[in-house]
Amino acid sequence: MVGNDGLTANVKKEIDAALSAHGLIKVRVFSDDRVAREAMFQSLADELSAAPIQHIGKLLVLWRPKVDKEKTVDEDRMAGPRDVKVLKYSKRAGQRPEVKTLRVLGNQRLTAGGNVKRAKPKPQVSVKKRSQT
Repeated sequence: MVGNDGLTANVKKEIDAALSAHGLIKVRVFSDDRVAREAMFQSLADELSAAPIQHIGKLLVLWRPKVDKEKTVDEDRMAGPRDVKVLKYSKRAGQRPEVKTLRVLGNQRLTAGGNVKRAKPKPQVSVKKRSQT
């Protein structure tokens, strides 16, 4: 929102941050002068390297393509904890099965019987075998 003070440096900074985060934004201007709004629209588009999309009344729409962040892939990363629902059947017939929610950590696995077991650790490789590969 651009207030009575006009297009200040702080307003431009906030509009730039919003364009970086969202790409397409609407800016409301509290000015009755249409020529001043159009000039403000063009100056915002030029200074922030954004495309002027639409100007309807006191509403300005700006667009700038979002920059994709590169995600670094960590090879050693293990799976995180996850919640799993398990049905535990009663030994007596006719009773409803009990639903239990278990938290399975990254180094654990769930057996067919509904038990949580720790995963087998990777076997240690000797220095001699490491140097051979």
